Amino acid sequence: MSKVSEDIINNKADDNTTSAKVKAATVWLDGCSGCHMSFLDMDERIIELLQKVDLCYSPLVDHKDFPDMVDLTLVEGAVSSHEDLEKIKKVREHTKILVSLGDCAVTANVPSMRNPFGVKAIMNHAYVETAVTKDIIPNEVVPELFEYSRPVHNFVKVDLFLQGCPPPADAIYFLLTELLEGRMPDLTKVSRLGK
Repeated sequence: MSKVSEDIINNKADDNTTSAKVKAATVWLDGCSGCHMSFLDMDERIIELLQKVDLCYSPLVDHKDFPDMVDLTLVEGAVSSHEDLEKIKKVREHTKILVSLGDCAVTANVPSMRNPFGVKAIMNHAYVETAVTKDIIPNEVVPELFEYSRPVHNFVKVDLFLQGCPPPADAIYFLLTELLEGRMPDLTKVSRLGK
């Protein structure tokens, strides 16, 4: 049995007692939310999963603060800003099993398309050259971008990688059910880059 499977099977609460449900979270960094839409495409299977999983933090639920510790976090998107970096470091510190969900988390995919041009040129193009109303580069609300958008594993340890843009709902379901059954999922058969 792998370490990942053991962590799910031996789901221990902070007081070292066995928890009734696996505590799970989903996180959205720099991406389009397509992976979360694919997650929702599991449809009624989400209800089945919620018999064994407590979704305690996600853009899909109302909790605002990441919990002290979760068993499993699915992270969508690349790391493109200090805001993303702070978030993923906190998530990693408070997660037993971290899964990069989708091509942006795995390779930086679409967010990295800006990398060859540089932040200054991209911001100038987006907010000045193509501006319809104001030609001002914002210094509030829009996070300060890193020079390069990079995959999650460039910054923190990732335990599993599920490729796809977005990964199919069936692949996400396979990942979750395999982990819940204590098996290390072979994700090479259910997803691939760009699929």
